[in-house]
Amino acid sequence: MIRTIAAALAALSLAGCATPALRSAAQPVTAVVTSADGAQRLSPQPVAATPETTALRITVDPDTRHQTMVGFGASITDASAILIDALPQDRRDALIRELFGRGEGGLGLDFTRLTIGASDFSPTHYSFDDMPAGERDSDLRRFSINPNRADVLPVLKSALAVNPDLVVMASPWSPPGWMKTSDSMIGGTLRPDAYDVYARYFARYLQAYRAEGVAIRYLTIQNEPDFSPTDYPGMKWPAVDRARFVGQHLGPLLEREGLATRILDWDHNWDQPEQPLTVLRDPAATRYVAGTAWHCYAGNVSAQTPVHEAFPDRETFFTECSGGEWRPGWATGLSDAVGLMIDTTRGWAKGVLLWNLALDPRNGPQLGGCRTCRGVVRIDPATGAVEREVDYYALGHLSRFVRPGAHRIGSTSGEAGVKTVAFRNADNGSLVLLAFNGAEEPRPLRIEAPGRSFGFTLAPGSAATFAW
Repeated sequence: MIRTIAAALAALSLAGCATPALRSAAQPVTAVVTSADGAQRLSPQPVAATPETTALRITVDPDTRHQTMVGFGASITDASAILIDALPQDRRDALIRELFGRGEGGLGLDFTRLTIGASDFSPTHYSFDDMPAGERDSDLRRFSINPNRADVLPVLKSALAVNPDLVVMASPWSPPGWMKTSDSMIGGTLRPDAYDVYARYFARYLQAYRAEGVAIRYLTIQNEPDFSPTDYPGMKWPAVDRARFVGQHLGPLLEREGLATRILDWDHNWDQPEQPLTVLRDPAATRYVAGTAWHCYAGNVSAQTPVHEAFPDRETFFTECSGGEWRPGWATGLSDAVGLMIDTTRGWAKGVLLWNLALDPRNGPQLGGCRTCRGVVRIDPATGAVEREVDYYALGHLSRFVRPGAHRIGSTSGEAGVKTVAFRNADNGSLVLLAFNGAEEPRPLRIEAPGRSFGFTLAPGSAATFAW
């Protein structure tokens, strides 16, 4: 379903108009539904004042408070920025308002991720200090963020103009090639004599973005440090060496330079929780590591909880997952994406990021890596048409309703195939419940919270957000 931005805003305006119901407990419950067949997409639905007597009871407990939320979003990769920035000005601005704004159908994204240099979703493999083969730049005289000035910075600044509270994190796929044993951004490892200059490279990046009016709130030092791809930038970096880099080089340097960016370790899959635990237990690194970042491509989301329990004073983030052609179909995509929203936040994630914010009909532009990934939106550069993917609607089930500073609160989950997660917004005290029915039959629900009880029948494979 390919639509122009103007048509999309008109089609989604009903959901946007429902948002004011959050402002007062005297207002009726707002409910929006996305169905397994895609016929309903964040569509407003009525709730029943009197639940069925045999309905599954879902209890929402605002007095049980967990983590404070940062937000939900996706990465502004080179590919995403190129596609968005190439749209005609009116469509570009409308799309950015839709993605990062609230009201009038806005998706309300509050969190995004940048790549420090190239990822696989870049048209070239670049760093911010490239040198000819065999040459080095130990004083970083060639350092420049100019590769981001054409597309990434303009799109990011436009997003910040719409949402000044947008939280930005950044991750490198590789150091500059001359810092590595391979003399290339592909393969190799960080040279032992490059730890100091690489720390200074990070500081220069943060300072350069700060000079552009962009605060990088969170930083990871290596995307997927247990994977060395063969056709795009990457690097293996063992936990003990990451701890040494953070504890002896990067952490002290950021402190001396007055850079308040918070360092997160790992930025990789759920299958090796011992890696971030190794870094967090390192006596030098631990004072500089604010928390852990996770990806979805191996292991189980349950790994997030024991790491949180071992270090409850540290933050948990979920920083990458992509849908794609390996899991085709609307129903599968909705189940995967909504399940991710629920499971990661119940697993202590303060922020949840999907991968590319935008891709084209050929799942690019990219150079190496994933050729079957799906963006949050699809932009056809030939026509300027924009298609909202299933991940757009899955994000919207929380991003439209859960505000930064909200607390995750208690809710019944996992009974009879129905998973839930609940939040209380700090600004107005409103409550938000996301429920997903993973069963093969409809589930009548009885939703109970202090001073409120209502009913709703949730179709199989469907998601519903309730706000009151």
